[in-house]
Amino acid sequence: MLHDPNHLYIFDTTLRDGEQVPGCQLTTPEKIEIAKDLEKLGVDIIEAGFPVSSPGDFQSVVALSQAVNDVIICALTRANQNDIDVAAEALKYAKRPRIHTGIGSSDMHIKYKFNSTREEILERAVAAVKHAKSYVEDVEFYAEDAGRADLEFLAKMIESVIAAGATVVNIPDTNGYCLPDQYGAKIKYLKENVRNIDQAIISAHCHNDLGLATANSIAAIQNGARQVECTINGIGERAGNTSLEEVAMILKVHNQSFGSLTSNIDSRMFTYLSRKVSEMMNMPVQPNKAIVGRNAFAHSSGIHQDGFLKHRENYEIIRPEDVGLDEADIILTARSGRHALKHHLERLGFHLEKMILQIAINAFWFWPTKRKIFVMMT
Repeated sequence: MLHDPNHLYIFDTTLRDGEQVPGCQLTTPEKIEIAKDLEKLGVDIIEAGFPVSSPGDFQSVVALSQAVNDVIICALTRANQNDIDVAAEALKYAKRPRIHTGIGSSDMHIKYKFNSTREEILERAVAAVKHAKSYVEDVEFYAEDAGRADLEFLAKMIESVIAAGATVVNIPDTNGYCLPDQYGAKIKYLKENVRNIDQAIISAHCHNDLGLATANSIAAIQNGARQVECTINGIGERAGNTSLEEVAMILKVHNQSFGSLTSNIDSRMFTYLSRKVSEMMNMPVQPNKAIVGRNAFAHSSGIHQDGFLKHRENYEIIRPEDVGLDEADIILTARSGRHALKHHLERLGFHLEKMILQIAINAFWFWPTKRKIFVMMT
């Protein structure tokens, strides 16, 4: 698989890892609707499901394969022949199919999950990739719990699966364990010590157990990863996955730090798609969530409001329009000052002289009930 080193591939797993959250199950028609929006958003890969896990997941992969045209459709498997056979069958209508197979790479998983040895795990990893390769050209391998894996063994595993035909190698921080410098160093080590690493894309798949999923994904990009696995609103197992909208906007805001690296993401769809996924999956977005939270562009402190109204960039590094919002919110609270109140009054068509404005401000500050009514009106 040829890849552009200046392109960041966005691998969306909202419909697989995101849907593993209790209570978030979607119907196949709902998945198709979201998948078509993800295609418009500009993601490169959609992980459509884990076909062997249930008839519903199998059918969803089939349906999504038929519904989208330009995006790679990916199906997850474990490192065994039956999983891969079922995934290949589910992907038979995909224009651009990918099988995503893998196995544990940490000694913790090797001993306590698989009751196995490093040698046996390595054999199973290589065999799985070769079997997947017999069905599709594009094979991604995940080294589960790579965040806690021994570096030398991890490098040996990655080199072996690339030699077996893997086109993408996924280095998951499965438990959200790593610090950004640790995860970045792990990616750098693989770049420098895996002899055939230039034949595959390195992918970052980070979980948010310590609130570091996005930071770890950015550290991975800075050290050579060129695919990020993420979800809308950062939903996913336990504390969630890397947030797609956060990664995309970090690249946009800090474009000079990433050189010529680009993605196909149309950030203007974020607010719409965030709300849609939240409603369909019954997963409310926390108000202070970066980029798409209700308060992400809301200013309530008088000092902030004054600075914002004088010059927007005093308190905003992202334009609301860039993520699909019409404008920022100036929220009138007990901490609001003259400038904010004047702004809202003028927006309503009231241009008050200085003395009258002061009376209005005093009334707003000292009459809580009337202030509440005024805020509701504005």
